[in-house]
Amino acid sequence: MNQFSRNLLSFGKAGQNKLSKSVVAILGLGGVGSFASEALVRSGVGKVILIDKDVVDITNINRQLHANLNTIGKSKVLLMEKRIKEINPKCKVVKHDKFFNFDTYDEILQDKIDYFLDASDTITFKILLIKECLKRNIPFISVMGTANKLDPTQFEIADIKDTSYDPIAKIIRLKLRKDKVKGKVPVVYSKEKPLISKYEEFDGDMSSITRKSQFPPASNSFCPPVAGFVASSYVIRNLLKEVKFERDGETN
Repeated sequence: MNQFSRNLLSFGKAGQNKLSKSVVAILGLGGVGSFASEALVRSGVGKVILIDKDVVDITNINRQLHANLNTIGKSKVLLMEKRIKEINPKCKVVKHDKFFNFDTYDEILQDKIDYFLDASDTITFKILLIKECLKRNIPFISVMGTANKLDPTQFEIADIKDTSYDPIAKIIRLKLRKDKVKGKVPVVYSKEKPLISKYEEFDGDMSSITRKSQFPPASNSFCPPVAGFVASSYVIRNLLKEVKFERDGETN
């Protein structure tokens, strides 16, 4: 018996072996990416590439896996590495404690990557990642907006051209179309109409905020993690697409 014994009942030995040899990159270790990363590691992925320059802030505690009162100010990449090693010491962890941007993307994408999970929240660099993955034939999935949502059951996977009600997906969709980017762009998104945040009840420092776009979005402990789990499930299922699964009620 080991930490992957129950996985074997689903994946089988061939599937578990495939995962142990797989490399998955995760961009962004916030409410989506922290839970997605751990799900991938608990599934038995043998190597993960973690990309995030951020440190834990007190406002992260309501939704991020590594965030608590004792980790404020600590690197998210280092905190996730510690959790991963406590789950599976054999898992290889490549750390990029840096932003994914026009200066760093080429270095980050030099490594062999079997799948890329985008859990970042900067639209410009989400678009950059999508373009580079398509150009380099790296399979990927990108998570759209999870803020200002209350119903995690409305998250689903679709090609970005088929999305609706998601403002982030709309901006990216229009930009990709304008730039004549071709290819499928799988995303996790929600059809739930975004909430209007109750900014008059926000108890943080709003003195430096001069534009509406600078307001922090509302978020919670259940929508971002669910989106991360949906994305990680998609990655696992695609890594195991050659594995045959039999289901109850099916006949050979």
